[in-house]
Amino acid sequence: MILSKKQMSEEDIKLNYITPALQKSWKEHITMETNVKITDGKINLRGNLVSRAKPLRMDYVLYLNAQTPIAVVEAKDNTKSISFGLQQAITYATMLDLPFAYSSNGDGFYEHDMLTGK
Repeated sequence: MILSKKQMSEEDIKLNYITPALQKSWKEHITMETNVKITDGKINLRGNLVSRAKPLRMDYVLYLNAQTPIAVVEAKDNTKSISFGLQQAITYATMLDLPFAYSSNGDGFYEHDMLTGK
C-alpha cells in the first residue's frame, strides 16, 4: 500500500521528496542527519543522577566544498506547512554561522537569507 504524502512520516518525506529534490538541484556536497551533530546533548542533573539528552542534529547541510557549509535544511512531515521548520533551521544556521536556512515538508522549500534577514 502506498501512503499519501499527508500520511508519510518525516523520514518518508525526506526519502521520497526532499533528498531527490536536493540531489537534483544541489551539485555540491550534502550531508544528512546521521553525519551532522550540532551538540552532544544537554546534560541533565537530577540529584546524584546525570544523563545526557539526545544531541541536536540537522536534517541536511549543504556545502560549497568539503570545508565550507553554506546552508541547513530542516525537514518536517507533510501535515505541517512548508515553513514550519524554518525557526529551527534559523537556530541551527545561527549556531553554525551559516548564511542560509531552509525548511521543507516535501511540497517545496522555504528560504531565509541570514545575511539580509529576508
